Amino acid sequence: MPVDRLLPTEEARALIELTADIADKAMAPIADQHERDHTYPEGLFATLGEAGLLSLPYPEQWGGGDQPYEVYLQVLEELGARWAAVAVAVSVHSLSCYPLSAFGTPEQQERWLPDMLGGSTIGAYSLSEPQAGSDAAALVCKAEPTAAGYRVTGTKAWITHGGVADFYTTFLRTGEGSGGVSCFHIPAGTPGQSFGKPEDKMGLNGVPTASAYYDGTVLDAEHRIGAEGQGLQIAFSALDSGRLGIAAVAVGIAQAALDEAVAYAKERAAFGKRIIDHQGLGFLLADMAAAVDAARASYLDAARRRDAGLPYSRNASVAKLVATDAAMKVTTDAVQVFGGYGYTREFRVERLMREAKITQIFEGTNQIQRLVIARSLAAS
Repeated sequence: MPVDRLLPTEEARALIELTADIADKAMAPIADQHERDHTYPEGLFATLGEAGLLSLPYPEQWGGGDQPYEVYLQVLEELGARWAAVAVAVSVHSLSCYPLSAFGTPEQQERWLPDMLGGSTIGAYSLSEPQAGSDAAALVCKAEPTAAGYRVTGTKAWITHGGVADFYTTFLRTGEGSGGVSCFHIPAGTPGQSFGKPEDKMGLNGVPTASAYYDGTVLDAEHRIGAEGQGLQIAFSALDSGRLGIAAVAVGIAQAALDEAVAYAKERAAFGKRIIDHQGLGFLLADMAAAVDAARASYLDAARRRDAGLPYSRNASVAKLVATDAAMKVTTDAVQVFGGYGYTREFRVERLMREAKITQIFEGTNQIQRLVIARSLAAS
C-alpha cells in the first residue's frame, strides 16, 4: 500500500511517485527471478541513472539532483520495498561518490564526478578486508609510494558490485597506525586488478559481492582522494551517510513485508472469519506497523539533522540499529502470518526475511552501532 509521506515540496512528492512507478515497472516484475537465478539485471542501473536516481543528494553542478537527504532516503526506501539488492547497490554507489564530492580537488571533481553522478558509471565502496571488517584500522592492503604515484598490493573483501562496478572508492594502507590509511579512486580494469568469484549469499543475489585482488597495481598520484593518511576520517564520515542509506532500505523491506502480511491476513479465513480479525493476529500486525513507522521516523530525524548541518553521527547509528532490527523482526513475523506458506519461496516474505538479515551486518554491525551510541553517551 502507498506510504502516506510528509514531504517538504511538491517536487519531492513527484520524485517519490516517479521512483515508485519505475520500481513497480522495471524492478518488481524481475526481482524474484534474478534473485533465484543469481543473475545481474543488465541495463537496470542505466535506467535508474537516466531517471536521475543515482545522484540525488549531490550538487547540480556535477550532475546531481541537489535533493535533501530526507528525500533521497525515501527514494531508497521505495526501491528497497521492491528489490533490496538494487536499493543497497544504489546506496553503495552514493556512498562511493561521497569522498570525491567532499574531499576531492576541483580538478578531480571535474574529471570524474559528472560521469559518476550522471548515471553513466556505477561505483563500489571498498573498505573491508578478509581480516578487517568492523575494525577498519586493521587494514593491510597497501599502496606503496613510487616516483609517479603508488603501487597497490593486497586483497579487499565484501565489495558490493565487485567485478561489475566502473570504479572503486578504495581505502589502502600508506603508513603505520590509524593515521596511515588513504583513500583512492580506482577505475575498473586498471592493470593488476582482478576479482574473485561472487560470494554465495543468503540474499541480495541479484548484485554480486566479491573480493578484489591487487598485484602491483600502479596508480597515478592524482587517484588519491584527500590527503595521505586522511583515509579513515573520510571513510567514517561517509559511513554515517551510508548507515542512513541502509536504514532506509531496511524500512523498505519491512514495509513490503507488512504490506504482504496485511493483504494475506485480509484474504485468509480461519474459524469463520478473516485472520486479521482475530485479535492475536491483529495485534501482531499492529506491532509490525508500529515498528515500521518508528523505524522510518528514526532515519528521517537523522536525515533532517544532516540536512540542517547538525551533528548526526549518533542519530545515524540509532537509525541504522532501530531500522534494521525492526526489519528483521517484521519480516520474521510476516513469515509467521503466512504460516507454512511463508516458509516456501512461492511467497515473497521468505525472500524479504533473508534480505533483512544482512542489513544488521553491513555498514557496521548493530553491535558496532551500540558501541558508537554508548561512546557518544560517555562523551556527553
